[in-house]
Amino acid sequence: MERMKSKLVGCVWKYGDDVNTDVIFPGKYTYSISDPKEMAQHALEDLDPDFVKNVRPGDIIVAGRNFGCGSSREQAVVCLKEAGVGAIVAKSFARIYFRNCINQGLPIAQCDAADSVEAGEELTIDFAAGEVTTPRAEHPFPPLSPEVMDILAAGGLIPYVQKKLEGDDKREREADSA
Repeated sequence: MERMKSKLVGCVWKYGDDVNTDVIFPGKYTYSISDPKEMAQHALEDLDPDFVKNVRPGDIIVAGRNFGCGSSREQAVVCLKEAGVGAIVAKSFARIYFRNCINQGLPIAQCDAADSVEAGEELTIDFAAGEVTTPRAEHPFPPLSPEVMDILAAGGLIPYVQKKLEGDDKREREADSA
C-alpha cells in the first residue's frame, strides 16, 4: 500500500468556529447535485463567495472549533476535496465530519494553529511528526495512525478497501497456482 506524503505546504484559507456542513456545501444542492466537480463549484459559497474562484490545489483550510458540525452529508467533504483543498486544520472537528474526511481521503489535523496564522500565509503540515508549522509557531497534533494514513494515501476508504481486496485476490490466485 502506498504512503501518503508526509508533508504538505499550502496557502491558508482561515475561518472561525462552528463552520457547519450547510455553509460548506449548501443544503439546497444536496439532492440536486451528484457530480463532485459540480459540487466543488458551490464550496463555501455562502461563507466566502471568492473561495471557489481563488482556491488553488493544495491550499489548506484553517478553522476554529467544531469544524463540520451540522448534518452528516459527505458532500461537505467532497466539494472541498474536489475544489483542490489539500487538508483541513482545525481546533476541533465534529466527530462525523472528521470521519467523513478520512472516508473521502481529505487529510485533517486537529490543533490550535488558527491562533498563529492569517489567511494567505503559508502553513506546513508534517503528518509523520504530528506538527503544523505557521509563520509564528509550531503546533503539535495527534498523529494519524498508519492505517488512516494508508486510507488517505489511497484516496479514501472505498479505494483503500478495493486495493486491499485486489491484493487479497492476487495472493489467492498466486497461492492457487503454486
